[in-house]
Amino acid sequence: MKLNYTYNDIQDITKGKVLVHECNSTILSIAFDTRKIADGNSVLFFALTGEFRNGHAFIEEAYKKGVRQFVISESIDISTFENSTFIQVENTLWTLQEIAKNHRQKFKYPIVGITGSVGKTMVKEWIYHFLFSKFRVIRSPKSFNSQLGVALSLLELHENADIALIEMGISKPHEMKRLEEIVNPTYGIFTSFGSAHKENFQNAEKHLDEKLGAFKGCKSTFYHSSIELNSNQIEKIHGIEVHESNLNDIKSILPFQDKISIHNLSLVVAFAKFLNLANDELKAKAKTLPHLAMRMEVFEGINGNTIINDTYNLDIDALNYSLEYQLTLAEELKRVVIIGLDEEADNKKEAITKIIDSFKPEKTIYLKGNEPITEEIKNSIILIKGSRKADMQKIASQFRLKKHKTFLEVDLNALRNNLSVFKSYLKPETLLLAMVKASSYGSGTERVAGFLEKQGINYLGVAYADEGVELRKLGIQLPILVMNAEEEGFEDCIKYNLEPAIYSFEQLDEFIKELIFAGKMDYPIHLKVDTGMRRLGFEPSDLIQISEVLQAQPEVRIKSVYSHLADSDNFESEAFTLHQINTFYTFCDKLSQQINYPFIKHILNSEAIARFKDYQFDMVRLGIGMYGYTSNSELKSILQPVIFWKSEISQVKEIKKGETVGYNRTFRAEKDTKIAIIPVGYADGFKRSLSNGIGSVYIDNHFCPVIGRVCMDMLMIDVTNLDVKAGSKVEIIGLNKTMEEFANQAKTIPYEIMTSISKRVHRVYLEG
Repeated sequence: MKLNYTYNDIQDITKGKVLVHECNSTILSIAFDTRKIADGNSVLFFALTGEFRNGHAFIEEAYKKGVRQFVISESIDISTFENSTFIQVENTLWTLQEIAKNHRQKFKYPIVGITGSVGKTMVKEWIYHFLFSKFRVIRSPKSFNSQLGVALSLLELHENADIALIEMGISKPHEMKRLEEIVNPTYGIFTSFGSAHKENFQNAEKHLDEKLGAFKGCKSTFYHSSIELNSNQIEKIHGIEVHESNLNDIKSILPFQDKISIHNLSLVVAFAKFLNLANDELKAKAKTLPHLAMRMEVFEGINGNTIINDTYNLDIDALNYSLEYQLTLAEELKRVVIIGLDEEADNKKEAITKIIDSFKPEKTIYLKGNEPITEEIKNSIILIKGSRKADMQKIASQFRLKKHKTFLEVDLNALRNNLSVFKSYLKPETLLLAMVKASSYGSGTERVAGFLEKQGINYLGVAYADEGVELRKLGIQLPILVMNAEEEGFEDCIKYNLEPAIYSFEQLDEFIKELIFAGKMDYPIHLKVDTGMRRLGFEPSDLIQISEVLQAQPEVRIKSVYSHLADSDNFESEAFTLHQINTFYTFCDKLSQQINYPFIKHILNSEAIARFKDYQFDMVRLGIGMYGYTSNSELKSILQPVIFWKSEISQVKEIKKGETVGYNRTFRAEKDTKIAIIPVGYADGFKRSLSNGIGSVYIDNHFCPVIGRVCMDMLMIDVTNLDVKAGSKVEIIGLNKTMEEFANQAKTIPYEIMTSISKRVHRVYLEG
């Protein structure tokens, strides 16, 4: 941000109540996440409140980082924050938006508001690609299009620009009205109208009206011809209908020919022509149109490093956000920045260095051309950034831990969405426990558990003590419930502050002995009661004996009582689940009468959270549901898949009629056939039972059946009539074949598939 506000400016805008005024420094930037603050001098901190986190809890941390100016909405003790200024307002987000609105009004150049169900970020980035050499362009960073993201995007506006591209996204009624008021776009682009968030609106007509509200004051609004608008709607937004025939002059030279790219490009080119880009300019830009991954790629690197691969461009404004993201993930790791300089970026080196230095990384390395990394970097979080011309993807690939073409993509944005979906079913006071056993269901413990902690989850659950120990060594501070605590792990439970589930008198006795030996009192334990699963757990009839032991042994204290539902995904009958819930309620009620302190009660799992929300008790447990997998049709429409399993072709071969393929020659070609070999097999988790046409993959959205036997490290697929080659991308699990469909083919369930994907399959994390 390049702000320049005085305290009096902020006071005039916010109209808030001044609690104390002892700091008069100029405000140069705004912050709401302490993890992104490198130097708090001249920073105004907003204590935002949300579904999972309350910014007021981080005021002390912000103060320690040098922040002295705060906007709050809750009453707090400010007596210990010397030389600080506090302004209290009704709603900190609304106040931040008001500042953004005021900031936007300072600039007279055109603001382009971009909205739609999908394609906003792609359209924005491609417009930037077409315009940046002719215009000075500001654009929303990454996919910043929420109520908060739009405000932050507007605060990036500055006088040295000719045009700004601002994404505007909504998920609920009345949100667009607020965004339109603060953005006040000059021109509009409506990318698409689909089903995203439709469940939050009364009907499709209301949903469309809300979207169109973005363009209320626009001089012109470009909308794709697939969006059906009536004449009144078109008139209100000064609509210009865009057809894909708009691309006829340049379609043959476009690097992408898929339907989505053509759809979005038609809007981009129409707007570029509107801004008088000549045909020659359009053709030149179209030839070099970049492929947009759109999100930073985070992966495990060699020598204990974590790599942030953000090598699409070296835009000065975007660099700031990349550095903030690195700071967010770093925690105790050293931060290293590697910058690839082409000729254009070399001219900006002074400005680039100034931004990087403000974040105080341990090391910054500048590279030119194909210059190699000559020094060894260990145990660091490395941000790799540079333009496409600098070819920094090669540098990023050098840092990958494993050279394996098969990888698992974990979409943390989808995971965040799914947490919000489940949270929407809960009462404000209900706690949320996230299960991260079996390496977070195969998605990777380190990144996922750390991500969940930052989302404001209250508890983590693991199967065994060693999983909890691993989390503690990674720096996880949340309470951790060990579901299957064994005698061999009791010492580790105590050493690493893990909370064991106790399911039998023998186990309870052994744990108490361990506590006596360690000199511990009032150690938290969780009682597991069997209400019908018929696995581990005390019987309800054990209640009196349990209470007698607890009253006699001061070494332990009940933290929670819980049970497992056996039939919560049975949509034909709720009887058994309600029986379990009633048994559980009775047990807890009677236990409460026997002991003189409160304890947490929880029985609902992922499937039960939406169906039995009247029985939340004090906490719910969220497992595979947060990855987007459920039997509940209501949830399926709003949850997003988190796991994508991908690979690429190693080799393509022509098989003549009569030839056989694979072990035991179980496939014999009935005609000349083209096959592709994929480097994934049953050792990776692609089940051998998927041999001989039972299993399949997708290439360029085309179904490709498995032929022959699945091998340990590879499989063969039929690609007859497809234009593929070595390196062509392969989807194993994704949008064409869901996790549920893959599991059905393997005659199992998503749990087994996720947890059986080998650790040698590289994990890549997407966020931003």
